[in-house]
Amino acid sequence: MRIGLIGTGRIGTFHSTALQRHPEVHALIVADADVGRAAGLAARIGAASAAAVDDVFTGSGRSGPVDAVVITAATSAHAELIGKAARAGLPVFCEKPIALDLPGTLAALGEVEAAGTVLQLGFQRRFDAGYAAAREAVRSGRLGRLHTVRAMTSDPAPPPAAYLPLSGGLYRDCLVHDFDMVRWVTGREVTEVYATGSDAGPAMFREADDVDTAAAVLTLDDGALVTATATRCNGAGYDVRMELAGEDDQIAVGFDDRTPLSSAEPSGPPPPDKPWPGFLERFAPAYEAELAAFVDVVRGERTNPCDGREALQALRIAEACELSRRERRSVRVAEIAGG
Repeated sequence: MRIGLIGTGRIGTFHSTALQRHPEVHALIVADADVGRAAGLAARIGAASAAAVDDVFTGSGRSGPVDAVVITAATSAHAELIGKAARAGLPVFCEKPIALDLPGTLAALGEVEAAGTVLQLGFQRRFDAGYAAAREAVRSGRLGRLHTVRAMTSDPAPPPAAYLPLSGGLYRDCLVHDFDMVRWVTGREVTEVYATGSDAGPAMFREADDVDTAAAVLTLDDGALVTATATRCNGAGYDVRMELAGEDDQIAVGFDDRTPLSSAEPSGPPPPDKPWPGFLERFAPAYEAELAAFVDVVRGERTNPCDGREALQALRIAEACELSRRERRSVRVAEIAGG
């Protein structure tokens, strides 16, 4: 299989290395708006070649045609690149989000559906062993009736200031992963949200009209309650967890010997020696697994594990939370277009 990878930043570099190792990927063509940067990455990992972005879709240039495309470019380019792949008849894996707003997301999905091509979105937590075990515990009935879910994502340090205006905000950029997990693990839909946020941290968040810390209460369609929190300022380390409590049992995802959490109890466990420093380290096996799944999808060996419509539903929850924060009211997800 020949795969074109577009975007040579941190996640693009990580994905290119994983694809280069995959036994079914016989050629990896690396592309970027900066062809020199693409050539540099191709040389470092031993990829087949580097190419201009448009050459990936047309099959022109020395690289030749590809069988599928992996998009790890800047978020602002995702929708356009997804459209180009659809028009070229190419299956595509794209890091989330599809676009930074609903109209852009719906337009890109429309192109994919009109072309009848494949779009798999990069919600890597669906491939994490802990989240998969939690899903099985819920779906098997082991926990009994689920009544409370607590989800959280805490980054160890803020991103660069220049990133914030392009990120879509804390709900769309960060908590959207938790929203996807709430749906995927529980099998329920979110019907209503109430969200708030704080910009009391670094000034760059206020300047970008964003928040550095956020919290939301979500109501599921069976009446279960979810709290979802996120922050960009968790100096102890990268902390991603989900707790699910039922009438019979409860389970926690992300609680291990690297969780950046110290017990205040005299007999509690000691603080971790090596807390998780970031998302690539924490979810490295999941990232590799989602790309392996995409290769299987392209080969016709499995169904799409996270299509564009699944990603849209997580984005609608994020949009509802942002609306709730700004208008200081409860918002029903049905108010958000695209359902």
